[in-house]
Amino acid sequence: MNETRPNIAADLLKEADEILTAGGKDLRSILHREIVTKALKCRRNDLDILDLKIYNRVAAEFYYAAQVFKPYRNVRKVSIFGSSRVQAGTPYYEMAKNLGRLMKEQGYMVITGAAEGIMRAGIEGSGPENSFGVNILLPGENKPADIIRGDPKLMQFKYFFTRKLFFVMEADAFALFPGGFGTHDEGFEILTLLQTGKAPPMPVVLMELPGDDYWQTWDEFVRKQLLAKDFIRPEDLSFYRIARSPEEGAALIKDYYSTYHSSRQVQDKLVIRLEKELPEDAISQLNASFRYIIKSGGIARTSPLTSEEDEPGLLIKPRITFTYDKKNAGRLNQMILMINRLGHSA
Repeated sequence: MNETRPNIAADLLKEADEILTAGGKDLRSILHREIVTKALKCRRNDLDILDLKIYNRVAAEFYYAAQVFKPYRNVRKVSIFGSSRVQAGTPYYEMAKNLGRLMKEQGYMVITGAAEGIMRAGIEGSGPENSFGVNILLPGENKPADIIRGDPKLMQFKYFFTRKLFFVMEADAFALFPGGFGTHDEGFEILTLLQTGKAPPMPVVLMELPGDDYWQTWDEFVRKQLLAKDFIRPEDLSFYRIARSPEEGAALIKDYYSTYHSSRQVQDKLVIRLEKELPEDAISQLNASFRYIIKSGGIARTSPLTSEEDEPGLLIKPRITFTYDKKNAGRLNQMILMINRLGHSA
């Protein structure tokens, strides 16, 4: 067995040399060179052992999770958050279970933290075959729920930040159920990323049982303390909606992608891909209502841009484009909500 190690090392050295000396100017080749170069700089600059351990673990976690998600990148997904302490059979457990089932029926896969409570319920509703588990290693007991244990789509993370990266990067929607500090940490991080434009526009639904006020009092706090004191803008409230049934939550997510499909920044242009063409009067309404986020020119129909050719499956989608000023993601989200309303009436 030891005889193979020199061969493996030689192969890796040869591959690294090919990466570093290749003259390819495509983005993939450039990124490969930068990754190898950064690893070599860690040794050259004599980073501390703790730095190297963290660097190595983060790279390993990212690589493994990206490999797991890669075959499913063309499937929409919803990340479900909530307390691990919710007991099976209770109203919130059943609510999460039914939301998972409805999202599966809408063609979505489910991402959860893979523990008990709300996370287990979401997996149970969607089915393990339709679910991803991004579990966190903690000093205390935090084993994955047996419903997904052993599944190849179960991932173990040491660091919260790499785990949360995949919760957001791979999701097309978020559903938050009542929970503790962790649920609020994840919820506020999502809202922060949406507000700052670090995450693409997507729906956030806050799941609350009829008669309960868990998210209602949270929303009152946001309005009374954050909005009233000018810490956020009024349009930032559009990032989330309270849903009081699984059906309402699933419908809100479905509606968000009824006309809007996705968006992509191409240099100074924001390209919005659509499920169907908008009539000219609808585009005129968008220009009138959202001129404050248009840096120059106006909103207009466009054919696929050259930079979009790496997404061939989306080239048939109708699209609109404009020079986006990137200063107010809340207004952009409101624009997407209007696009969907205009699409319904078209």
